[in-house]
Amino acid sequence: QVQLVESGGGLVQAGGSLRLSCAASGRTLSREALGWFRQAPGKEREFVGAISWSGGTTIYADSVKARFTMSRDFAKNTVYLQMDSLKSEDTAVYYCAVSTTFVLASKNYQYDYWGQGTQVTVSS
Repeated sequence: QVQLVESGGGLVQAGGSLRLSCAASGRTLSREALGWFRQAPGKEREFVGAISWSGGTTIYADSVKARFTMSRDFAKNTVYLQMDSLKSEDTAVYYCAVSTTFVLASKNYQYDYWGQGTQVTVSS
């Protein structure tokens, strides 16, 4: 079992920045993929980015490339999502997730554990 707790969401003006954190517990991470997804009202959950815990390789959705950056902290068992140049269309609930099967993944079904989500609202 893996428990994930997101934090760092809030209200920010367009063009601003936020950093989301996702702390994992219940399992020492080694070769998992850590992903971020988001879901806006009335829309399906969509992939934002992912990082391979062991190697640090990252992948991003085209909509956030060059604006969002993922990183991880081994000592804290935590993954971060740095979000810069935020736009109103980034408004959503952001979820982090862990895949115990894949080292890097971008599909919902590839992830086994999910956090409860944190709200990000970007005002224009």
